This record gives sequence, structure tokens and C-alpha cells, in this order.
Amino acid sequence: MASYSSLTDLIPVQSQLDYALEDATTPQEKESLNLPNWPLTRLQWLNTGAPLSLRTELSGKVVVLDFFTYCCINCMHILPDLRQLEQQHSVEDGLVVVGVHSAKFPNERVLENVQSAVLRYDITHPVVNDAEARLWTELDVSCWPTLVLLGPRGNLLFSLVGEAERQRLALFAGVALRHYGARGLLRGHGVGVRLFRDSLPPSVLSFPGKVALDPAGKTLAIADTGHHRVLLVASTGQVLHSIGGPQSGWRDGDLSEAQFNSPQGVAIKGQVVYVADTENHLIRKIDLSVGKVTTLAGVGVQGTDKEGGGTGLEQPISSPWDVTLGTAGGEEDNVLWIAMAGTHQIWALFLDDGKLPKGSTSARGTCVRFAGSGSEENRNNAYPHKAGFAQPSGVAPAPATPWSCLFVADSESSTVRSLALTDGAVKHVVGGERDPLNLFAFGDVDGKGVDVKLQHPLGVAWDPNSSLLYVADSYNHKIKVVDPKTKQCRTVAGTGEPGGTLGPGFSESSFNEPGGLCVGAGGKLLYVADTNNHLVKVLDLQTQTVSVFPVLPAAVDGPAEVDSGARKLPKLPKSTPVVEMPLLTVSPGQTVNLELRLSLPDGTKLTEEVSSFWSIMAEGNDWLLDSQVISGDITDLSRSHAIRISVPATAASTNPTLTLNAWVYCCQLQGGACMMRAVSFKQALQIDPTSRQDLVSVTLARAL
Repeated sequence: MASYSSLTDLIPVQSQLDYALEDATTPQEKESLNLPNWPLTRLQWLNTGAPLSLRTELSGKVVVLDFFTYCCINCMHILPDLRQLEQQHSVEDGLVVVGVHSAKFPNERVLENVQSAVLRYDITHPVVNDAEARLWTELDVSCWPTLVLLGPRGNLLFSLVGEAERQRLALFAGVALRHYGARGLLRGHGVGVRLFRDSLPPSVLSFPGKVALDPAGKTLAIADTGHHRVLLVASTGQVLHSIGGPQSGWRDGDLSEAQFNSPQGVAIKGQVVYVADTENHLIRKIDLSVGKVTTLAGVGVQGTDKEGGGTGLEQPISSPWDVTLGTAGGEEDNVLWIAMAGTHQIWALFLDDGKLPKGSTSARGTCVRFAGSGSEENRNNAYPHKAGFAQPSGVAPAPATPWSCLFVADSESSTVRSLALTDGAVKHVVGGERDPLNLFAFGDVDGKGVDVKLQHPLGVAWDPNSSLLYVADSYNHKIKVVDPKTKQCRTVAGTGEPGGTLGPGFSESSFNEPGGLCVGAGGKLLYVADTNNHLVKVLDLQTQTVSVFPVLPAAVDGPAEVDSGARKLPKLPKSTPVVEMPLLTVSPGQTVNLELRLSLPDGTKLTEEVSSFWSIMAEGNDWLLDSQVISGDITDLSRSHAIRISVPATAASTNPTLTLNAWVYCCQLQGGACMMRAVSFKQALQIDPTSRQDLVSVTLARAL
């Protein structure tokens, strides 16, 4: 048999193997198909202690290479297939899955962003960052996802393109393992897997995907996607309900028992929250009035139906990414609009009887396609079923005239589109280009209409007060605003680089792949799910400032955590100012008096419902704080807070550092946004055995 080094050359040989395997015949013996000497060890690796090589760690293994890009919904769909395969065949059995991340968007080439995706998707096998597409080019890979199977000598066996290949993947991998195992060519050694997630500290939120504010403006719903839960939070930041998590699953029932799997979109009205339970492929309902979670649509596995029309648990759906309430030929809010990312469509779930534009009447519980052919395109059309979307990931209703439409964040075409509620016509608003098949027209350009360039926008929010549409331009790490009347688009906030800086103004503030946003306080505030920063941020559109929205765990409807008795400290934001104090010389037995003096921003007050507090630590020198008060509440900023630390009489001549952190929760006097402000003081000490006075004072002052 001849030697092959690319997928194109392999196609004729693979076709013969495909037919043989499908007929359940014994696979014919295959000679080694030598691969090029790939520069694997010179690429960036995740989930391993060191780079892997075909000649060492991967030698004697059947290797599945998963060529993927983390924006791609089809790539997400095959991750469960790979997990199932890894459960069936372990590394010791001779199987290794390696993710080869070959980016579509420039933002996806950055290692830190790939790391976030590996965490967000709970990928536990090795991943190599093919940032310059070197492996992609070597093997003539042409689309995402592509799976390539290698034999134990690095020989090409076959490839699978696209999703819905679970059975063939399992069949081919199983045959290869049996074939090479019978010939003694497999080795059971480990490959040095070291999960990146194990090195990270815990955080209150984990990759929050979407946020929604109830019509009264008192409760914020947060899809805490990475923790597989939904949080309902008061405007002060106090958690009212925590539903689901920490593990993924599908379970209806009491709030304390319910489970979700990477929920994204949320819509809230009164005591009811609707949830796009994305990786369960379900639409869920949280009813606080009865304390129950139920499933409204979906069967719990990815569906392929692109028409719909079934009811409840009989209708399969695929990766719902966002939801919003609306009205369609019936009572107000009788329908839930769904951004069905998995089939590139917009669907409708009827909460009561209604009718789509130009459609027949749909009974309560019906889940049906509204717009989109199911082909991944940037195609606008007067007929909704002939239009094409490309992974729609955000929807925002603008029901009043003259708009009467849904605005759609169409992520893979990098556009914002409109879907008319009167006749279903799909129109372009900003971004992309005129060729409906070109899904690579992206960038970061403000302007008008098609001249605007976005990069994988995931969220939209409509402000009816100003008739403006806000956009989470996710891969540009920006918040933008669109005037749909003029099709003008401009940047509101963000530097264009990933980060966590807060201000002082909008242009100096940074975000990291914000995934969702909503409008509050009558158009004065924007709440933003700053996904990769694990935060919700508040943009005050009047003062042009950005603050962190405090999330303070209190009520827990899901599985309870063990209380250690100590105050649970929230994680300091990356943008927290650190104040380095001059070196202070002290002696054993001496008392250090730290005078904490903080002042609030103008026009704000301490939040009464939530306690502000300070905490002190001496990392690596815990003996310095033994039996001393290490935290306390901050109740009044009109006076200083005295914090006294006694240096032990037996202290040796060392140079420890005291770190005092303060978390201050405040709200605007006029009833607007609540926020958390933090500061960290570092006081280095030099312990001198020379006897000194009993008390030495230091002032720690900061305007927040």
C-alpha cells in the first residue's frame, strides 16, 4: 500500500475502509502511513505537564485528533461524543484524544482565550493550540469539526468531517484498538495529563453567559454557566435564589434538587424565569411561586429537526442559546422566542395559544421554527424560512412600532440582524458583508451598515427609551451601540483587548469576551455578563463609569456547601488597586494600629442590606495573626476603623507582609446601580529585636 500524508490523499483508501467496517467485516491489514514530522513540541499545550510527541508520549496509542475552534457550535456538539469514547476506552487501553485548536477568529488564537474555552467546555483531554494553523495546513483540513484517527506509529487511518458521527467514531476507534492490540502494538503508559482547571482558585461566578432584569428592575437573573446554575440576585447584590449546580445534570423538581447543564439565556417575569438549558438541549421553567423547576421543551439530547411543531418533551431541539418573551397573535407574552444556535434558526415556544406571522394557529406548548432555513448562512430574505442565520446567540425584542421586530446577534456571521414580527422578513442591520456565504467578514470597525465590522457578537439588548440597541461584541471585548434607524454603530466601552480594568471611564475599561447584557434603570444602566472575567459589570451611561456588580451568596436552593465557620471572602477583581505602604520597622511584643480610612464615590451610600467588610492576612507567616481578629464589618465611613495587630513576643527577625483587603458595597443615592468597590493594602514589616514603644500607627487611606 502506498504512503499518504494528507486527508485528501487518504479519501480513496478511507472510502474502501468505510464500506468494509459498515458491513461489519474484519478490517484489512493496513501498512504504516507515515506522517510528516510535525512540530508538536514547539506548540502551546493545555491539560498536560509538557508537550506531547508522536514519537514518545503518543507512540503506541490510537490517537483521535479533534480539529476544532471554540466559537463553533458544531465543534461543541461533538464534545459529548469524545467524552463517551474516552469513557469506553481509557489511555491505559491505548486511546488518547487530542484537541487541535485551529482558530477561525483572531481572538481565538490567543492561548489565554483557548484556556478559558477549555475550562468553559470542561475539556479534560490534552489540547494543542495550533494558532498559526500549521497542523491544519499539513493535513489539508478544510472545515470544523474534523476528526482524524492515527495508528500507534503515527499512521493516518481515517477522518470524519462534521458532527453526528458518534457511531462511526466509536466503531472505527474500537476496531483500531482491537486490531493493534491483537498485534501487541499498543502501550498502556500515561501521557502526563494535568488539568488546567485544577490550578485555578474558586470564584463566585464561573463564565456567566447571560443576564436579564425583571420588568420591575428589582431582580437580576444571572446564568452562572460554568457552575451550571441560575442565580436570582437583588439589586443590592444579595443572592435571593441559587438554583442548580455545582455539577451538571438534568433534573426537574424542587429548587433544591434541580440541575442544569451550562445554561445560557434567561428571561424573567414576575415569579417565573425561563432558561435556555444549552447543553441539555432543553427549555426550562423556574416557578418561584411553587418552588419548582420543569422542562417545557426538548428531549435531553441534541435534536436535528429543523421544522418543529411538536409539543413539550416530544420536540427535540438543539443548543438553545438565548430566550426572550414576546407576543405572537395572542395574549401579551404568549411566546418565548429562542435563539436556536444548534440549527442556525429562531424558534418559538408558545406559552399560550398564538399564531406566527403568515402561519397557522399554534396551541399552547407548541415549539416550532419561526425563521431560518437551517443552513449556516448570512442570508436575508422576505420569507422567514428562506433566510439563513449562522449560530444566532442573542435575541432582543423591540415590539413597538416602528420597529416591531426581534434583533438577533448572529455570531458566526458577525452581524446584527432584524426579524420582523409582522411578516417574518429578515433584514441586515450592521456587520458582515453582502455575500450570504461569506462568514469571514469580521473585524473591529465602527461606522454604518455593512461597513461596520464585529467579531462574533453574542448578545443584544434593546433600550425602548432611547430606541438604541446595545451589542456585546464578544471577541472584540467591547460593548457597542447601534441606532437601527440610521444603522450607525459605535463603541461604548472597552479597549479592544481582553482585560479586567475598571475605568476611570468607558474607554479605559476592559472586558473579556462579554456574552450577554441587559438594560436597567430606564435606560441609565447596562448590566454586562463579563464572561471570561467571571463577573457581572454595571455600566452607568450617565456618568460613563464601570463598576463590578456585587454577588453575595446568601440563599441557597441548590446543594448546600459545608460552612467552615470562617467568613467566605469573595475574590478580588483583577482591577482592584493595590497600595504598597512604606516598610515599617516593629519589634516583638509591639502593637501595630492600622487606621483604615475609606471614602465613597460622590452620590453613593453604603448598602444597608449587605455588609461591607475588611480582612487581613499574612501569607506564609500565619503565626503573625494567631488568635487575633482578622476580619470585621465596615458600617460607617465617616470615621476610621482601627485594626490592631500585636507582634508576638517570640517573633524572629523576619520580614513578613500584612495584606489588608476591603470590600465596600454601595448604591447610588437616587436608587440606581449598586456596586462593589475593593482595595488592597500591603504593609511590609521588618521585625527588629530592639525594644520600641508599645504602639505604632499607620494610616491606610483610599478614595474608592
